[in-house]
Amino acid sequence: MARMSSDTKRVTLPLSSHDAASLRVGDEVLLSGPVFTARDATHARLVAELEACGELPYGLDGQVLFYAGPTPPAAGRPVGSVGPTTAKRMDSFTPALLQAGVRGMIGKGVRSPAVREACVQFGAVYFAAVGGSAALLATRVISSETVAYAELGTESLTRMELKDFPVFVAIDATGADLYASAANEWRVRSAEENS
Repeated sequence: MARMSSDTKRVTLPLSSHDAASLRVGDEVLLSGPVFTARDATHARLVAELEACGELPYGLDGQVLFYAGPTPPAAGRPVGSVGPTTAKRMDSFTPALLQAGVRGMIGKGVRSPAVREACVQFGAVYFAAVGGSAALLATRVISSETVAYAELGTESLTRMELKDFPVFVAIDATGADLYASAANEWRVRSAEENS
């Protein structure tokens, strides 16, 4: 896997409120510590349980959710592959989970304005991982254990321990958005080139 730059930040999870506040959009980060994988079906169940009991289940308060469905163990590793899935599929669930205490997310792609606003309101961070590199990213997973919803298979809620997992800050706790700023920069350059 390619090396990050000398400006790369190392962050130990769970993500503290101090670390979340110090990260800025575009920062290269290596994450080490626990994350919980959660995709569409898991999000629906988590929000239903949150609404039923009034608090986050499974110790998710202060944790980072990774939008991924890790494959079974392979090549002597805890997971065969694990890559980010499209984050916008979780957008309708995200504000409620951030309000309840989730502090960060890992996925790929743009997020809704409501998610960006929730990041500001609740001091959360959205990290982007590189898609298409699931087998390489799996080499950064040192353990994996199903926590809930085992019947969902690879989409179950799984606790994974990461070591130097490479991500970028895509939305920071101030609401700065890497995807939006990149799109605006492209529009400006395109307009300049065409004028």
